Amino acid sequence: MDIVNSETRSRMMSGIRSKNTKPEIIIRKGLFNRGLRYRINDKKVFGKPDIVLKKHKAIIFIHGCFWHGHIGCKNFKMPSSNREFWVNKIDVNRKRDGEVLNYLHATGWRICIVWECAVRGKYQLNKIDETIQKLYDWIISDNIWLEITSEE
Repeated sequence: MDIVNSETRSRMMSGIRSKNTKPEIIIRKGLFNRGLRYRINDKKVFGKPDIVLKKHKAIIFIHGCFWHGHIGCKNFKMPSSNREFWVNKIDVNRKRDGEVLNYLHATGWRICIVWECAVRGKYQLNKIDETIQKLYDWIISDNIWLEITSEE
């Protein structure tokens, strides 16, 4: 049972952005402060990644734990109301994510997924610094893959 009426829920859900989310902005500022330059949501790259660093042949996706179904994360809980809709919605998102990642990997891109939980929660400033540093170290390395998640 939802705690708000359907009109209120609809208004709340329509206010959720897909670009320029708080986690995206935090990560972009951290990378910029470390001297990295990038493009955001580059339409020339399949899947319009959140951050594209062409010089490093690296792509970064910042995934919301709920919208991308981060299994085992405290921020992801399948809603109990309208369950069939949400299961389908999140499954479609996961499938699309997989197709995009496979294509980008096959075309030579290095890929990182940063989960929202890596920059949210308790001790946020330390988490953000650690996350940005891990990301920076990966960007300047030759590693092909990185996934950053909360370590709580």
